This record gives sequence, C-alpha cells and structure tokens, in this order.
Amino acid sequence: MTSHAVLDDMSHFWMPFTANRQFKMAPRLFESAKGMYYWTSDGQQILDACAGLWCINAGHCRDEIISAVSTAMAKLDYAPTVQFGHPLAFEAASKVARLMPEGLNRIFFTNSGSEAVDTALKIALAYHRARGEGQRTCFIGRDGSYHGAGFGGMSVGGIGANRKAFSGSLLPRINHMPTIHNLEHNAFSRGQPAWGAHLADELERLIAVNDPSTIAAVIVDPTAGTVLVPPQGYLQRLREITAKHGILLIFDEVITGFGRLGKATASEFFGVTPDLLTMAKAINSGAIPMGGVAAHQRIYDTIVDGTEPEEVELFHGYTYSAHPTAAAAAIAALNIYHNEKLFDRAALLAPIFEDAVHALRDVPYVKDIRNIGLCAAIELEPRPNGEGNRAKEAFAKCFEAGVLIRQGGNILAFAPPLIIDEAQIGQIFETVRKVLVDIK
Repeated sequence: MTSHAVLDDMSHFWMPFTANRQFKMAPRLFESAKGMYYWTSDGQQILDACAGLWCINAGHCRDEIISAVSTAMAKLDYAPTVQFGHPLAFEAASKVARLMPEGLNRIFFTNSGSEAVDTALKIALAYHRARGEGQRTCFIGRDGSYHGAGFGGMSVGGIGANRKAFSGSLLPRINHMPTIHNLEHNAFSRGQPAWGAHLADELERLIAVNDPSTIAAVIVDPTAGTVLVPPQGYLQRLREITAKHGILLIFDEVITGFGRLGKATASEFFGVTPDLLTMAKAINSGAIPMGGVAAHQRIYDTIVDGTEPEEVELFHGYTYSAHPTAAAAAIAALNIYHNEKLFDRAALLAPIFEDAVHALRDVPYVKDIRNIGLCAAIELEPRPNGEGNRAKEAFAKCFEAGVLIRQGGNILAFAPPLIIDEAQIGQIFETVRKVLVDIK
C-alpha cells in the first residue's frame, strides 16, 4: 500500500480512458521509474514494455533530461510564444526540423498529439484558403485510426467507441477510407503485409463522390496504435492520389515519430513524404507535455506570404506552446537519441523483437501477431458469448508478473523504450507466453 495519506481518498481524480470505479477498488500506482523499469507503491519492479504510453523512447528519468528541465525551470519558468519568444523554442524547432522529411521544416508546437492533429487540420484549411480555394473543407480519415481526443481528431478518427458519445457534435463533411486490418489475407505478417495496396484506391472513389475540389486533406497514421501496418505500396498510392488532386496528405506520427520504426519518422522508414506531419509523445521522451506539427515550407510560405507583414498569419495557438521546460526536455531527448544512436539501435533490435513476438504463434487463442520496428501486437480470440475479455485478463496478469503491456479490446500491444536489450525482450514475451497459456 502507498505511504501517502492523500491517497486514502482517490475520488477527486477523474482518470482518462479508465474504468474509474474498477480501478479505484484495486489501484495500480507507480511511485518511481528509472531506465526500463517502474516501481509500484508496494515496491514491485515492473518492466516497461510499452514506453509508458508510447512515450519514453530514451528510457525513464534520464539524468540529461532532468538536468535540462531543472535548469530551464530555474532560469525561465514560463514565457509566452504569442508575440514573444525565448531561445529554447527556436532551438527545439531547429533540432526537430533537422529530423523531419525533406521540406517539412516549419514546426508549430502544441502540448499533445490531440492538439497537434487539430492544428494540422486548421493549417490545411488555412493553406487552401490562402491559395484561393477556401471551398476545400472536407477531410478524409480511415476506419480504425486514432487521431486524438479533440473534436477534430475524433471526427477524422475511425474508432467507434471514441465517437459514439459525441457523434452529434463531430465535424461535418468527414469521410473514411476502409481499414487496412484484414486477417483473412494478412494474419501473422512480419512487417508490411504483401496484400492490400489496392485498399488505397478507395480514396479515388471517395474523391469522385465528394468532388476533389472540396477536399482539404487526407489523414492517416502510418502505423496505428494497435500496430496496423500499411500494406506494401499502400502509402505510396495514397501519396500519388492526393498529389494528383491537390489534396494535402497528413501523417499522424504521434506514436511512430522519433525512432519507433528505427528511423526518425515513419515517413523516412516507408519512403513517403507527407505535406504535414504530427508528433508528440517521444518528442521529449514523454518528460513534459509537448506535441507539434511539421509543415512543408511551401505551406508555411503560402499562408504567411498571403498576409501583410504586420498581420497575424494564423489565428491559432496555445498558452503553453513551446513551454521553456518542454522545449528544454525536447532538446535533451533529441541529443540522447543522436548521441546514443537509439534510432539505429531500434533498427538492429527489430528482427530480434520480431522473432520473439512471433514465437508466440503456437499459444492457444492467438488470432494474429503483427509487428514493425520496435512495436508489435498480439490479437486474441474473443471469448464466446462475451464471457470476459482474454486480453484484459492477460494485461492484469502480466502486470502482476512484473511486465507492463498495453491492452485495447482483444489486442495486446508492445512498444518498449529504445534502450531495451535482448534479455529484456526475452523476458517480456516469456512472461506473456506464461500468462496466455494459463488463460482459458
């Protein structure tokens, strides 16, 4: 049990995406973290197999980030970036820009991935208006994709549970391409499936139905949080179609940015360059809330040059955009990624990670295993007649056994910090195997 008396009453914190009543009956509380591990309130060591929440790519409590944040806080606790600035904001933007695909060198900072997505949608609308095509107000997303909890992100996202309670107030003129999830053809794929590039052609039908001159942008996550990996040629086809019709292509890289696939971005990994790219989470290894949008310079120039020099070009922003401590953490994290060659490390470990997760194919009730880079998912057969959720049970039992994984629906997801070693990869999937064989 925790030693903090304040936790005798846990009722005041309304927890996000959580069954609050169930959690507070048997809470799982973290007290500290270092490297690859958390420690709970009762002293249990937990191996982090999901980088917190796809965030902690450099590992927990890195001294370099702690020092940078402490120094920044002591020197400049806050400075607005509306009509003012501070050096750390510009330095962080320059460092991020150097990792982005060619041309995407204008960085707009936000405080989360949800804000980054809504910002990208606004930038897309502003760009077309500046070009004299203000009628381009339609967006196209994809079934099964998650783009945050803002109204823009929920609208273009394709997760039914996230949309249901708010369906009457979502953005109008939104369409969705079909999901790329197809177990009949792609079950147990290693890396990109060979089947499914043609699914991108559905975009042509949506464009024809809606009139291409009305569509502002298409947004997809190059790899989704449930590790839905794009089929070979799929992203390239989306790029061809959007470019042909003057439609912007947005990559939501909130989970793939900064090394998850062994490159700085999924765009680099797949060899496809979007017009806008959203980021968050690992931008500063999860240390301080931060996100951003990388915009192609032509988009920035079109919007900025379309106004008088003394006028505000984009009526958008946040109180905490490029907060000094967040920017300091980003600079420190990006230095760690570079100095320790963590992107290269992820690429080298990816085949080992792949073999380890696919070794569980023989476990009962495993319906699919899919992976790319240092992320993977195991999809389990649902129990008949809705008699409980195997994946939820596996999540709880893995935690009891000292391994933190992610669970959503019937899916277990894995995305460890990039500092993981081979022995820890083995421990993760050996633990998962032991747990799954005991679940009926």
